[in-house]
Amino acid sequence: MTPATLTSSMAVADPDWHSDWAWDHYKDVVAQLSRAFGLSRFCEIGGGRDPLFRPEEVAPLGIDYTVNDISARELEKAPKAFRTACFDIAGDLSAAGIAPAQYDLMFSRMVFEHVRDVERAWTNVHQLLAPGGVALAFFPTLYALPFVANHLMPEWLSGGIVKAFYANRGEATDDPKFPAVYDWCFSSERRLKPMLQRAGFSDIHIQPFWGHRYFLRLPVVRQIDDALNARAARNDIRALTSYAYVLVRK
Repeated sequence: MTPATLTSSMAVADPDWHSDWAWDHYKDVVAQLSRAFGLSRFCEIGGGRDPLFRPEEVAPLGIDYTVNDISARELEKAPKAFRTACFDIAGDLSAAGIAPAQYDLMFSRMVFEHVRDVERAWTNVHQLLAPGGVALAFFPTLYALPFVANHLMPEWLSGGIVKAFYANRGEATDDPKFPAVYDWCFSSERRLKPMLQRAGFSDIHIQPFWGHRYFLRLPVVRQIDDALNARAARNDIRALTSYAYVLVRK
């Protein structure tokens, strides 16, 4: 039975407030949306070299999987079993020759904070979705302290900090760092829903998450931050979220 709304679909997943849940269950949520709404033509926005699903996971499900990225270089590193589509999700789709209504489910992780015109991106997502199609974006939000700092720092400085603390991040790895602009990266329904409605969506669900793991090596700071995030979650203070899922349906 198809859920009445995206909100009722997410209620089935029973999400926790902490962002650990968002990271650990993102693939499950995408798969659940696919089953719940009967969606089989996937497009992962900004999937590049590291798509969410592996070919062996997709094949038994009968999914037509396309990996999108703005960079042809990134797509060269994608699994050869998947289709690829090189275009800017916030660009001119007609000029790029991208046909409308060709996907049932579009999703992204840690992509929309790098997009300079997020409203245009959501308008393009609406155009690319078939009727009844669903899109899901998972991104960091302002005004969590690590992301405010990343937003304000020059790229050379933030990149150096990430390289110093996270040896697995870098151009030569599967997790490079890209410049972030945080356009429309909020979890406030009051702020986001009017923009998403202008893009053409009416069924909208925003799932907030609090907390992060950026202070793991700073014990006292981590404990204070964890306590503040737990309190913000209890009081649903959206200005202090760290991440959000934004779900929309055409």
